[in-house]
Amino acid sequence: MDRTLSTASRKRRIAVVREVSPALADCELTHLDRQPIDVDRAQRQHEEYIQALAALGCEIHRLPAEDHLPDCVFIEDTAVVLDEVAILTRPGALSRRAELPTVAEVLARYRSVLTIEAPGTLDGGDVLVLERQIWVGASDRTNPSGIDQLRQHVETYGYTVTAVEMRDCLHLKTAVTAVSSDTLLIQPQWIVGNPFDAWRQVEVDPEEPFAANALRIGDELIYPADFRLTRRRLELMGFTIHHVPADELAKAEGGVTCCSLLLDRNEDGGRAV
Repeated sequence: MDRTLSTASRKRRIAVVREVSPALADCELTHLDRQPIDVDRAQRQHEEYIQALAALGCEIHRLPAEDHLPDCVFIEDTAVVLDEVAILTRPGALSRRAELPTVAEVLARYRSVLTIEAPGTLDGGDVLVLERQIWVGASDRTNPSGIDQLRQHVETYGYTVTAVEMRDCLHLKTAVTAVSSDTLLIQPQWIVGNPFDAWRQVEVDPEEPFAANALRIGDELIYPADFRLTRRRLELMGFTIHHVPADELAKAEGGVTCCSLLLDRNEDGGRAV
């Protein structure tokens, strides 16, 4: 990381994280060729990510890894957490569904928990929440039934749900993430059409096609250290960026949003980020 992080004047949040499985090398892959993964290095990088979350004011809730769950570090895919409710997903990869019970137990401490049922599938990495609008990637992991069930769960709380056509990437948040309340970081080549034309957009540098995944914590960003060109674009626009090493987890198609579930902690049970 390139600067000392201060927790002053930052809202108290919970970050639920899950340790890196020793079996990470057996992870699910869709758009990447399998490469050797150094699990020890991935664990060290994940620890730096957790320390960045803590330095930005997050209260860390750690869940242990499990040997038989290679992808469990990518906890974002297991739930969609809103201000009012949490929706336990049904991941598109069968191997990942055993991750859900532990996550459901934790979320039930802070939210009412609803579920996506068969035949629906939904990965949390496909869900981008922009105020009261929820955009869901129609990916290989998320199907129309899953999107419809999510819509039914959240419309009573005043949210709208819109499906987004994608190509050539695993999840919607591989292609677009929010870096402020009105600005998106985007890889336009992986999204069909321009459904986000109402937002200011920062395009990734063409030399860094996987650089659209940033994790917003308040007004600051946690961002992979390798994407220097895109990071420079963001810095020139005034964004405060805390970069972390993430290249080992990236071999498993993971990004910085994938590795945590964020929610605010309030006396009434908390409010989601």
